Amino acid sequence: MTSPLLHIEDLSVAFTADSTTTRVVDKVSLTINPGEIVALVGESGSGKSVSACSIARLHDENRCSYESGKILFKKSNILKLSKKELQNIRGSKISYIFQEPMRALNPLLKIKSQLIETIKQHTSGVNIPERINELLISVGLNDTNRILNSYPHELSGGMQQRVMIAIALVSSPELIIADEPTTALDVTTQKKIIDLLLEIQKKNDIAILLITHNLSLLQNVANRIYVMYAGSILEYGDTDSLLSNPQHPYTKGLVAAIPRIQKTEEHQKLYGIPGFIPSAKEWPTGCKFHPRCKEIIEKCSLEEPMLENNCRCWVHE
Repeated sequence: MTSPLLHIEDLSVAFTADSTTTRVVDKVSLTINPGEIVALVGESGSGKSVSACSIARLHDENRCSYESGKILFKKSNILKLSKKELQNIRGSKISYIFQEPMRALNPLLKIKSQLIETIKQHTSGVNIPERINELLISVGLNDTNRILNSYPHELSGGMQQRVMIAIALVSSPELIIADEPTTALDVTTQKKIIDLLLEIQKKNDIAILLITHNLSLLQNVANRIYVMYAGSILEYGDTDSLLSNPQHPYTKGLVAAIPRIQKTEEHQKLYGIPGFIPSAKEWPTGCKFHPRCKEIIEKCSLEEPMLENNCRCWVHE
């Protein structure tokens, strides 16, 4: 069997502010194989982005502490690497596509300057103008001269996101972490961006961690899905099985909330999970989802279940 490209094991992440330390990611485990697309889904505030940024230790380590666990990238523990060793991985072997590209791109620099800076930082011995032209065309930006001489605000949201993808591809990474790459884009543009990521993944055999709260994006896209809630993984499995036969009550709620064009009697109106996700300072005892769960039993509020048989749920057990 092929060794995992990325293996996260029992990762716990905490932040300290005003002398108070709060755990925001709680013993998360996740595996990505070479060339695989894995999705991490859940509501805003679940800890998805914190987990993703932890993979390359992007957090301010004066405030952030990795309380437990391992992040193994090609068997090297990211949490044990020196800053110099880490810099050789960031942006070169592991690249990020952040949500809201208008905030991720430098508003004061033209696109050309930002691409040149990235190429110089992460590659050597390349013809920079040729590489820039190649990158832009690879992401569907054929009017290269206009794009290069534009500031980010002069481009549409879809164009900005394509530029972000081009920047992520500069050093031919082995893993791309796409954090809500379709946020704030219209539905048509969302599909184009997802199709582009799929095309790039197949062409270059790149693994992708796709972070989203939109389960409807994932059919025919992701190989596997991990469902995250309040800092923990509640369920995981291959995409078809998880979407067609979810086991955890939270996953069932997410799947039920997917809008359907052809409505049956069962789906006459949109479904919403009652209540709100708790902040990290207010995680309940027992199962973190139990205050919002329709299938609750007495044990749920007393003791947190283990993640067994791909699901963290007393009722499922």
